Amino acid sequence: MDTCPDLFTDGSETPAFILPTQAKPKGVARVQMPNRNQLEFRPSDLDSLLPEGHRARLVWGYVDRQDKTGLYAGIKAVEGGVGRAAIAPEILFALWLYATLEGVGSARAIARLTQEHDAYRWICGGVQVNYHTVADFRSQQGDVLDDLLTDNLACLMAAGVVKLKSVAQDGVRVRASAGAASFRREEKLKSALETARERVAALKQEVNDDPSAETRRKDAAKIRAAKEREARIEAALARLPELADIKKRQGKKPEEARASSTDAEATVMKMGDGGFRPAYNIEFGTDTESQIIVGVDVITTGSDMGQMAPMVEQVVERCGRAPENWLVDGGFPAHDQIDAVAAQTRVIAPEPKPKVKVKSDEAGAQTQADAKSAPGPTVDPYQRKPGDSPAVGDWRERMATEEVKELYKERAATAECVNAQARNRGLVLLPVRGLAKVKGVALLFVLAHNLMCVLRLAPELIGIGTGTSAVPGMAG
Repeated sequence: MDTCPDLFTDGSETPAFILPTQAKPKGVARVQMPNRNQLEFRPSDLDSLLPEGHRARLVWGYVDRQDKTGLYAGIKAVEGGVGRAAIAPEILFALWLYATLEGVGSARAIARLTQEHDAYRWICGGVQVNYHTVADFRSQQGDVLDDLLTDNLACLMAAGVVKLKSVAQDGVRVRASAGAASFRREEKLKSALETARERVAALKQEVNDDPSAETRRKDAAKIRAAKEREARIEAALARLPELADIKKRQGKKPEEARASSTDAEATVMKMGDGGFRPAYNIEFGTDTESQIIVGVDVITTGSDMGQMAPMVEQVVERCGRAPENWLVDGGFPAHDQIDAVAAQTRVIAPEPKPKVKVKSDEAGAQTQADAKSAPGPTVDPYQRKPGDSPAVGDWRERMATEEVKELYKERAATAECVNAQARNRGLVLLPVRGLAKVKGVALLFVLAHNLMCVLRLAPELIGIGTGTSAVPGMAG
């Protein structure tokens, strides 16, 4: 006897599960189910994929207007020569700019998006890219990107977009691509180096014992990885003396210095949440009126002390002159730094809070005591002090005026905004290792940030990119 339930509940030839909608009981959910057999009609040309004014078009319009001489300098393929044509560097530049604006910092992610996302496909214009090529551009074009920033600033100053009245400087600490466990003292680093060298020797011996083509590629990859680890450990050992000297200046034991075997140039820093993690300190100097970043640097120390004078010099070199005012928080204005920049700009920074009070004894003699515990009038922080240089004394008196106090409010409104934008665009965890590569990441962020500022202030300077990105003569 057939025990299967009767699918034809009403005696008809139509199964119950495909009865017309009106036959379904009231209250049953009505949903749209996928139909993957339906035909779609999509534009056949890439240019039709993006609407006018799309961000990718703006990026391409900006890139297209740049002096690309430096980007082409390293291309060896020439017309009439042998070999495969190179990928146009403006494609890679535009990919990185657009990805930075979208918060994408991985070369692998960009390579994948060029196959899946219309905007990235439009930028490529039919040119196939792989993640190795994308990653190499960022790590190898740091000097070119730096020159482009300088050229951009010159144009913006000539157009009156950047007036350079006041510049706000601040640093943002960004997590390095290294774990806390990778930081080791000298003894353990030497032991790890010996192990790494033994590993390289063992792998080479394996190749000599079995030189067959079948395993040659895999063995070569293993040897390359082992050599890279060996090089990273050697770099960590080489940096230990610098870190030991820092420990000594801090009054700590030099032998406690530790360096990372993953990223030797990363340093453990105090982060915004109060924790300590391997990081880099990225310094920005930003024009307060336009929000255009006019200076950028990457340092391996967590303190901002001593970073004001170098940034002022950089801005002078890039822009041809120093700003009228230089706004920094209390972590920057060491007296030697104020003296160093006094002839170029006016430092606007908070005077340190008084830590002592004046206390008079019965004979009228005055002594100093802790400000929290001692009675008596507080020492005026804005008065010149014995030993102050003229520049430092002027700074103290300057900060007592209401005009300057009001001007100082621009610092937070500028620097904190830039730092927030940095975090929103992926500068939270670095995808690269080493100071030079981190500098490339920072420069791409600055160029992308400035691009959006120019779009707001002077869009006519950008241009709108049209057509595919394939460069004539470069295809094939």
